[in-house]
Amino acid sequence: MAATHNSPKTLEELKRLLENDIKVKVAGIDVDGILRGKFMSKDKFLSAASSDGFGFCSVIFGWDMHDAVYSRELLISNKGNGYRDIIASIDLSTYRRIPWENNVPFFLVSFLDPETKEPLVVDPRGIMKITTERAAAVGRQCFAGVEYEYFNFQETPQSLAQKKFTDLQPLTPGMHGYSLLRTQLNNDYFHDLFDEAAKFGVSLEGHHTETGPGVLETALAYTSALRMADNGILFKYLAKSIGMKRGVMPSFMAKPWGNLPGCSGGRAGAAYDDTKFMSSEGESFLAGVLDGIADVMPLLVPTINGYKRLVGGEAFWAPNAITYGYDSRAASIRIISPPSVPPSATRLEVRIPGADMNPYFALSAVFLLGLRGIEKKLKLRTPPISHFSPEDRKSGKVKMLPTSLESATARMMRPDSIARESGMLGDVFVEHFGGTREHEVKLWNEAVTNWEVERYIELA
Repeated sequence: MAATHNSPKTLEELKRLLENDIKVKVAGIDVDGILRGKFMSKDKFLSAASSDGFGFCSVIFGWDMHDAVYSRELLISNKGNGYRDIIASIDLSTYRRIPWENNVPFFLVSFLDPETKEPLVVDPRGIMKITTERAAAVGRQCFAGVEYEYFNFQETPQSLAQKKFTDLQPLTPGMHGYSLLRTQLNNDYFHDLFDEAAKFGVSLEGHHTETGPGVLETALAYTSALRMADNGILFKYLAKSIGMKRGVMPSFMAKPWGNLPGCSGGRAGAAYDDTKFMSSEGESFLAGVLDGIADVMPLLVPTINGYKRLVGGEAFWAPNAITYGYDSRAASIRIISPPSVPPSATRLEVRIPGADMNPYFALSAVFLLGLRGIEKKLKLRTPPISHFSPEDRKSGKVKMLPTSLESATARMMRPDSIARESGMLGDVFVEHFGGTREHEVKLWNEAVTNWEVERYIELA
């Protein structure tokens, strides 16, 4: 993977880097893409860095994003094993300093099985490493880019609670995509996101307003897949941290408004004219993604809310079918190739994930499917989207993607799911991650929403 600037290669280099520090911040990532970490004294950190790592409570893989234990006990962390410690292995190549926290040193960790010392397959960084190693074994390297669309609100955690998460105030009014004027209203926040990201080692490629009240879009510069996933998670952390200082709350929720487009996120990098600038191997990669994308949907769209974005379908440019096409924003997979870009920039844009996706899981799923397509020499079995009519969706000629987390999880977990194959995610991952998604579905099915009360309380 691409190491950060000045990352230490030896323990002696590390000691010199931390010579004037007394503490270090470390963090790993849970299945929901949330950073879980803490401060460590420099001495404790150096001791851990000189060994396999340090103990970290496995409960971060035994509870959900609100620290509620999963509805059914899962293999990694449960009452039976006492929510035992797993090993947090410090990745020195992720060294950076947090500019808005007095330049405190920061490192990411990967989680290891305490007995085998192997990467924990349900750890987002673990599955990403497994994916890139599989690619390397067949002489391939994985590169990707990620872009986020996200709503921004003039709110704080306290105001959200006081308002009971309703009647939120967007940062700016109206629909103003690519506006140079709207950014002047919150100029310091807008510039801080770009400037602080550069200092934090998260390179940005583009940054602008997107259509919707208070919506921004930020594209991260492409790099190796693991570094890209790290950058994606850390950009969210940066945006939320900078937002707190500026009285702004950015939200990466996929669809916070019912009547507006949702927030997308994600990108990975001839049989028909649409693919004429792709190699035969590139076509097999694309065919592999198309062949299995429906079986890995929870990795691309992991939340209840994320499927609300897809239900809008064509009305909001939301990809809800297994389709591809040259430079088509109506397709789930957009082929970007000449003449719009140079041949060397030919790539795929996977448009299915929302801004709430976990980039490690989403990128791993896409690359594993593509590698599977290359290995099996899969051919494109369906034409590009330009060959279809609107009626083809209704007739079944165009295959649709799952439209709820419940149906997507059931599909991923069925015995013959592509996700379960040994060259893909495997049974251990599917059982654990599938269990976490079943937990989300259970909580949703038990909830009584404002919409239900408003609709039924008087007239039912």
